[in-house]
Amino acid sequence: MKYIGGHMSIAGGVENAPLHAEKIGAKAFGMFTKNQRRWSAKDLTEKNITKFKENCEKSGYKPEQILPHDSYLINLGHPEPAPLLKSRNAFIDEMQRCDQLGLIYLNFHPGSHLKKISEEESLKTIAESINLAISETDNVIAVIENTSGQGSNLGYTFEQLAEIIDGVDNKDRIGVCLDTCHSFTAGYDLRSKNACEKTFSEFDRIVGFSYLKGMHFNDAKKGLGSKVDRHESIGKGEIGIEGYRYIMNDKRFDNIPLILETPNSDIWKDEIALLYSLID
Repeated sequence: MKYIGGHMSIAGGVENAPLHAEKIGAKAFGMFTKNQRRWSAKDLTEKNITKFKENCEKSGYKPEQILPHDSYLINLGHPEPAPLLKSRNAFIDEMQRCDQLGLIYLNFHPGSHLKKISEEESLKTIAESINLAISETDNVIAVIENTSGQGSNLGYTFEQLAEIIDGVDNKDRIGVCLDTCHSFTAGYDLRSKNACEKTFSEFDRIVGFSYLKGMHFNDAKKGLGSKVDRHESIGKGEIGIEGYRYIMNDKRFDNIPLILETPNSDIWKDEIALLYSLID
């Protein structure tokens, strides 16, 4: 079963996200657990938590169909002690929010070295940050999202993802989310069946499909290897439609949340239908 959905708004409370997802025919959804552009937020109330769980059950969403995302401000590989501590505390808070909501994943961007330390040192810091967050929480799997490699962002190669995972002590609490736009602009071709076979064989060899916990479905405005993170609607960018046809017909991508972050949320319902139509 393919679980496709969109990254839904939490305006008015996190409990509204599953209701928005149901309206567009989604079988999965992404969400933030708080305002993603602020460091702090009000604690979730018992009402928020209870209504969220009730609405998920009513709409048929299980935890494995939901891929929450942390704040964009967090940098778990920060080279400076004070901002690193701030990021780590914020990340732990996000993990705890997921625990409260009964969710099992937290998707996050790994971090940036800001050209102040080496990539290796920053990757080690990211792994240490994950270990700290895992030690402070009960169940949530930290799901690393690969990046385009724009600026000083890390996690744009499969080798870097594998290096972070290698530094995490509890392998049951770590996973990966592959973003199709990020993968493509980082240099991993997805434009054809042959290209996908090569890219995903490389992912399996270096990282392993056992770590794949979700995907973000985004076409790319910029070309292969451009390292520019600009999302486009499905089939309207540089990736095209054949890569998504491959994924939709490959059982290795079953039973994980496949989340649209394409720029026009008004057509997500149509994009979901398009993606399901690709199944042979």
